[in-house]
Amino acid sequence: MTDMSYLDGNMLDGPLRELFAVDLSGATGRCESCGTVGPMAGLHVFSHAPGLIGRCPACSEVMLRLVRAPDRAWLDLRGSTYLQVPLPMDQPYPRPL
Repeated sequence: MTDMSYLDGNMLDGPLRELFAVDLSGATGRCESCGTVGPMAGLHVFSHAPGLIGRCPACSEVMLRLVRAPDRAWLDLRGSTYLQVPLPMDQPYPRPL
């Protein structure tokens, strides 16, 4: 690997804060197991675990796990290959440094 300059991970704070400040029910995800693409609102959610489990409506594989504690949350998206989040058009697009 060549010596390329990089930024500290703290640089992601602003862009990620913008991303997760939106309603994710309109976000589109792709199931890692079967490839089905659909809105997160279409997941089958089970709440009898120590958190919330979102399963693919086509193949029933787990796409999302969300566990909350009083002071933190854990979000596991290992069952999703991506999460496409719609952003308002008036939101500024981050420019490269």
